[in-house]
Amino acid sequence: MLPRTSRLHSRVLLTLAALVATGLTVALVEPSGADQVAGTHAAAKAKTDPRKKLGLFVDSKMPAYQKGGVYRDKIGSRSQAFWLIPEAYDTAHVKDKVLEYTGDAGAAHKTPVLTVYGIPGRDCGQYSSGNPLTTAAEYRGWIRKIAGGLQGKHAMVILEPDALPLFSSPAVTCPTKPEGWAGMLRFASKTLDNSGAWVYLDAGHSNWTPYDDRPSFLKKAGVQYARGISTNVSNFRPTADERTYAKAMLAGLRGLGITGKHYVIDTSRNGAVPSSDGNDVINPTWARVGKPPKLRFDGSFDGTLWVKHPGESDGYVNGGNSSGKWCFMLADRLLTGTSDQTSCPE
Repeated sequence: MLPRTSRLHSRVLLTLAALVATGLTVALVEPSGADQVAGTHAAAKAKTDPRKKLGLFVDSKMPAYQKGGVYRDKIGSRSQAFWLIPEAYDTAHVKDKVLEYTGDAGAAHKTPVLTVYGIPGRDCGQYSSGNPLTTAAEYRGWIRKIAGGLQGKHAMVILEPDALPLFSSPAVTCPTKPEGWAGMLRFASKTLDNSGAWVYLDAGHSNWTPYDDRPSFLKKAGVQYARGISTNVSNFRPTADERTYAKAMLAGLRGLGITGKHYVIDTSRNGAVPSSDGNDVINPTWARVGKPPKLRFDGSFDGTLWVKHPGESDGYVNGGNSSGKWCFMLADRLLTGTSDQTSCPE
């Protein structure tokens, strides 16, 4: 797996951003008897959805769990997202991996959490750019396979961290931005939603500015088909800031006629106050593990998740090794602020 940070935005986008510094009328129609019955069934289904009562799945195959000791106790014992990346799980095999993971979650009577990270052009040529999917057709085929494995599994899915904020940014040019990126996200949002998954389209974070027009891009990318949005994936912004930001995004969506959306926040590494400039986000030495993941269902706030795996590298900065690779030093720093090691072996 190759979980990675929302880092290019803080390293490049936020630096450049610092330099840059409707009503909808709806006709009301009296519902038919069939519509009323369908509405009643939908409401009943929402109340009995297993995700509302089951806890989050803790996968014993995750690196921190496998390391044992304090790493298992403090990191591995928490639910963490299973990352689907084309380098590891290509179109021929990704459905099988989804079935394996969701099968383990089902056997534990817990909710599976996955991250889909495979859109062509992701990461704008930076640390996680090694993507074998290069065309929209290839991406759609990959998404269809994932959706096939999610049917009836009642999963939660974080969709394409960084993609929408990077590709829609007015503050930086993304050299690998694919043509038709919004359509690819829209297809993924709709297809994964049709599988029964709760899809959260990634919306960056509160310090990824400017973002006034982000709700309109979320609409173009199909958030209307998703359950909602995710924020702070692999980043370090305080939870309070992210709640304010997410509410602003949902308010913007309501202004575009899209209502009833929810949000989740990644708290895997936001347990300390971020650096003042907001740009030190590649294995920052000041970062600490955040509060454990927990589903809350407090209005539009579905809860906190650990999407990024604490202890896995962001890339070759601040002693890190390759993106997504486990490192004891990074885990130690997140847990205690110190480590006997000074760098991560490759």
